[in-house]
Amino acid sequence: MNFIKRHTLSLFFIAAALFAPIASAASLVYNSFLYDVVSGNIVKTDTFKCILTTSAYTEDRDTHMKRSDVTNEVTGTGYTAGGNTVVPTFTKDTANDRLQVVIPTTIWTSSTITARKMACYKSRGGASSADELVFVNDFGADVITTAGTFTVNSSTINFNTP
Repeated sequence: MNFIKRHTLSLFFIAAALFAPIASAASLVYNSFLYDVVSGNIVKTDTFKCILTTSAYTEDRDTHMKRSDVTNEVTGTGYTAGGNTVVPTFTKDTANDRLQVVIPTTIWTSSTITARKMACYKSRGGASSADELVFVNDFGADVITTAGTFTVNSSTINFNTP
């Protein structure tokens, strides 16, 4: 590896290590997310989806890296396995020295479901073992709809630089 390329990569990883994910609405950002971003596995033009889970899913920020690690996805009327597609926004905020990622509000209409958490991931369109996790949002209690609209408000993740 030549001198410039080696040092450019070193600076890239040092800069990436300085980012500290702070979840405003997201309960937990998976540790693999930042690594997937700096490795080029996740880019802002990818397809992202969010799934709902029951309270039986226990997230592990250290070991859960793929959608296949997420257990207890809900089932019910008005819900499709694999969740909803969402289009996040990515905003560079130089006034506050951060990158802000906002997952928009997502809804399941005419649904009869009980959910406790929402996990978001990059969808590759195939096996769940290939889909990279982003974050999980714990609602704090079960949310139930009966032939109604299940709404999850937008979630914000701020990546601050020191």
